[in-house]
Amino acid sequence: MLNQYPLWKYLLILLILVTGLVYALPNVYGTDPSIQISATGEGQVDSAAHHRVRELLEGNDIPYSRITLDEQGMLVRFADVDEQLKANDILRSEMGDDYVAAMNLAPAAPSWLTGLGALPMYLGLDLRGGLHFLMEVDTDTVMEQTYEDMSNEMRTILREAKVRYRSVTQKDGAVELRFSSDEEREAADTAISAERRDLQLIEQERNGAYYLVASLADSAITEIKKAAVKQNITTLRNRINELGVAEPIVQRQGEERVVIQLPGVQDSAQVKTVISATATLEFRLVDVENDVREAQRGRVPFGSRLYEERNGDPILLKKRVIITGERITNATAGFDEESGSPAVFVNLDGAGASRMASVTKKNIGQPMAVVFIEYKPEITHEDGEEKVVTRKVEEVINVATIRGVLSKRFQITGLEPNESSELALLLRAGALAAPIRIIEERTIGPSMGQDNINQGTSSVLIGMILVLAFMAFWYRGFGLVANVALVTNLVLIVAVLSMLQATLTLPGIAGIVLTVGMAVDANVLIFERIREELQNGNSPQASISSGYAKALSTIADANITTLIAAVVLFVFGTGPIKGFAITLSIGIITSMFTAIMGTRAIVNLAVAGKKLRKLSI
Repeated sequence: MLNQYPLWKYLLILLILVTGLVYALPNVYGTDPSIQISATGEGQVDSAAHHRVRELLEGNDIPYSRITLDEQGMLVRFADVDEQLKANDILRSEMGDDYVAAMNLAPAAPSWLTGLGALPMYLGLDLRGGLHFLMEVDTDTVMEQTYEDMSNEMRTILREAKVRYRSVTQKDGAVELRFSSDEEREAADTAISAERRDLQLIEQERNGAYYLVASLADSAITEIKKAAVKQNITTLRNRINELGVAEPIVQRQGEERVVIQLPGVQDSAQVKTVISATATLEFRLVDVENDVREAQRGRVPFGSRLYEERNGDPILLKKRVIITGERITNATAGFDEESGSPAVFVNLDGAGASRMASVTKKNIGQPMAVVFIEYKPEITHEDGEEKVVTRKVEEVINVATIRGVLSKRFQITGLEPNESSELALLLRAGALAAPIRIIEERTIGPSMGQDNINQGTSSVLIGMILVLAFMAFWYRGFGLVANVALVTNLVLIVAVLSMLQATLTLPGIAGIVLTVGMAVDANVLIFERIREELQNGNSPQASISSGYAKALSTIADANITTLIAAVVLFVFGTGPIKGFAITLSIGIITSMFTAIMGTRAIVNLAVAGKKLRKLSI
C-alpha cells in the first residue's frame, strides 16, 4: 500500500519525540540564581555551616528562596541576580578560607525531571554576564629559565666528571662553556653528551680559549614552549577552581594565547590578581659561614647568592635549592598556635618530603630561608615602540632556625593575613610555568546578559512566526504539516543541546535562527515535487509517494554540504564560531529527521487507505 509506514517506524518517531520533549522541558522552568558553597582545608559543609549561612543572610536582610545540602555541598537559591551578588560578597568575606562560594545557576525543574538527568542548557558569557580575558604567555621567559637550569646542570655534570672549566655563561639562546685546553673541552663534550643527548654541542676557539656551545634543537624549543602553555592552562584552571567560579572556560587560542571566560563573575580586580600572579617559593639554607658585608661589596662567595629580606636587610643564601613550589601538594592559611601570627601550612609530595627531611636532618640548628619569587610584566618604550618586559622579583619572606627534622607538613610565618590567604591559594593551584599578561578584557553585566537572552528569544520567535505564516499561506494543509515539523525541530534542537549540556551563546542562537529558516527547505522541495507530479496527471497518492522519493537525494546533497561547512567551522573556529557550528550541525540533523520522517508520518496517517481526488497543497 502506498504512503504507509510499518508500525516500528511510528513507534521510533514517537519515542524520539517524547524523549525530546522530556529533555527540552527543563528549559521552560529555567534556572535560579544561586550560590554553591563547598569546603576547602578544614571546613565542613554540615548543619552548623547551614545555620551560619542562614544567620549571615538574614542578619544582612538578604532574602533567599531556600538552602539545601547535597553531595556537592550547600546550595543557596535566590529570586534574582541582585540578591545573589549581595549574598556572594557577604559569604565570601564572612565564611573564611575554609569555604568557597561559587555563583551559579541552579536548575529550577522539578525533581522528577532532574532525576532523569534532564537539565537546562548552560548559558554562555554573553547570555548570563561575566568576565572575558585574552592572555598571552611569555614563552621567552621560559626559555631564559630553561637555559639557566641548563647552566646549573652543566656545572653539576662537569664537577661530577671532575672536568675543570673556566666559566659557564648564557649567551644568545645557548649555554657557552669556556675551557683552558682542548683536552678539557673534549672531556666535557663526552660527559655532557652522555647525560644530555638532546643538546647540540659545537666546538669553537676564540682568543686562545676553547669553547663548547650547547643549544637546544628547534623541535625541543617548540616542545618546551608548548609544554609551558599547557602547564599554564592547567594552573589557571586550578586557580579558577580555587576562586569558586562555576562552569569556567579556559582554552588555548593560537600558539601562545589563552582565553578565559568566567560566567557570573563581576569582580575583575580579584580575578586578575589571582590568575595573572606568577608566584612560587624556593627553600634555601642561609650561608652563615661567610660575611654578608663582604658579599655587599661585590665579593659573593662561590655557591652563594645575595638576597634582601622584606625589611631591606641583606642576607646570604646558598645557591642550591632544597625544594621549590612544585613539590607543594596543598597549602592552607591559618595562624601560628604559639605566636598567633598569620601562617601558611604547607604539605609536600613524597619526593619533596624526602628531600626536606634529608636536608633538615643534617642542618638542625641552622637557619633556613623561604624565597618568594614573582614575575611582574612591565611596559617600556624603545625607539617609540611599546614593549612588555618581564621583571623577576625575589624576596626573602621568612627566615627560621631548623629546630627538628621537617618532612611532609610544616608552616611558613612572617606574612600579613591577606598575603597568607593569597599565597596559600597560589600554592594550592600551582605555579605558572611562564608569566602571562592580559591583552584583552571584557566585562558583561547580568542585565546585559538578560537583554541578550530577550533579544535572542525574540529573534527566534519572530523568525518562526514569519516562516509558519508563509508555509500555511503557500502550501495550505501541507504547510500546516511542515509547521508541526518546524516546531518539533526546535524542540529537538533544545533537547539535544540540553542532553549534551552544551553552552548556549549568542552565536548559538544565531545558528538556531538560521536553522529555523533552513528547516522548511526540505519541505519546500518535497511539496514542489508533489505539485509537479500532480500537474503531470498522477494520482494524489502516487504524487505524494513520488514527491518524497524524488526529493530525497536533493535534500541529502544540500544538507550534507552545509553539514560539512559546519564541521569545518567547528574544527578550525574558536569559541563563538564553535557555538554557531554546534547548533547549526544539530539543527541540520534534526531538520532532516522532522522534514523527511516526521512530515511523512503525519501525511501517511492522514491519507493512507483513502481515495483522494485532490490535495490541499
